[in-house]
Amino acid sequence: MEKSCSLLIHFDKATPAMANEIKQALESNDVEAKIDAMKKAILMILNGEYVPQLFITIIRYVLPSEDHVIQKLLLLYLETLDKTDSTGRMLPEMILVIQNLRNNLQHSNEYIRGVCLRFLCRVAEPELMEPLVPSIIGNLDHRHSFVRRNAVLALMSIYSLPYGEQLLDHAPELIHQLLVSELDASVKRNAFLMLFNCAQFKAVDYLFNNIDRVSDWDGQMQMIVLELIRKVCRTNRNEKGKYIQIIISLLNSPLTTVIYECANALMSLSSAPTAIRAAANTYCQLLLSQSDNNVKLIVLDRLNELKSLHREVMVEMIMDVLRALSSPSLDIRRKTIDIVLDLITPKNVDEVVLMLKKEVMKTQEC
Repeated sequence: MEKSCSLLIHFDKATPAMANEIKQALESNDVEAKIDAMKKAILMILNGEYVPQLFITIIRYVLPSEDHVIQKLLLLYLETLDKTDSTGRMLPEMILVIQNLRNNLQHSNEYIRGVCLRFLCRVAEPELMEPLVPSIIGNLDHRHSFVRRNAVLALMSIYSLPYGEQLLDHAPELIHQLLVSELDASVKRNAFLMLFNCAQFKAVDYLFNNIDRVSDWDGQMQMIVLELIRKVCRTNRNEKGKYIQIIISLLNSPLTTVIYECANALMSLSSAPTAIRAAANTYCQLLLSQSDNNVKLIVLDRLNELKSLHREVMVEMIMDVLRALSSPSLDIRRKTIDIVLDLITPKNVDEVVLMLKKEVMKTQEC
């Protein structure tokens, strides 16, 4: 069975590095030589050329280094390294690595802590993670937001593993407390994301306790809110009514990505004329405000879908859709005409014809 790989780097196999050369460079006191040797060692592992002797050398001569670049390369090396033997047991040498990781998690430099926490997001061995859990939790109170947000991601990664709930049975409560007291937007976003993935009921509880502030949250957190609403409404459609108001309030967001996802959510969760009208109006606004033709085509596809499902609402929006004819793109014009032709009624035919005449006159003037 092929193993998963979270790191991929091009390696020219025509000039392979000799293991002895790498070993000598790692044993030297030259920092630049060590950095180059570590890069070559990582590339060898990624291309299936693992040399066990190098691991011992790295433990002896690289692990104690205080250089930030070397420490980062060490983590990349450990990420690519198979940390278990043929029977699935952790390598004995990893005990020294665990101590080094614990020291990094308690390092005075916030960068070292943060990079180590990011590395732990890609580790799945329970023997390696269990001794580090207290140090990871301790970083939730660090003064730098860079450390706190990566500590949350590390806890989320551990909790999501098959044995995670045994190691971190109280993690959702810890993260909920952090979310309530935290001021940094990026940390709050990661904490809310963890509750969304690991303790949905706590994420919903936090959402409704802060329902008046949702419109002030940053865009990425609002996107998580919309995904949470979709997820909750799929399992309990009877409660979707109270979530629709949250979506409608987010339609005033200054971010087009949030507005677009709000319209998509309204379209998928509700068939009420008010919700559908709000979604259609949002799509029409995006159609006129966005300059990217690809975005316009995507929005037109959505409007075409709305036309098939809720034609009576789209008939009201026909003049707004027609404004897309001002685009110089033939694809956009063609798609706009296709949508409009299916929305013509005796009541609006005169307005549509007048608008089309104006567009024809514009082309003749050009």
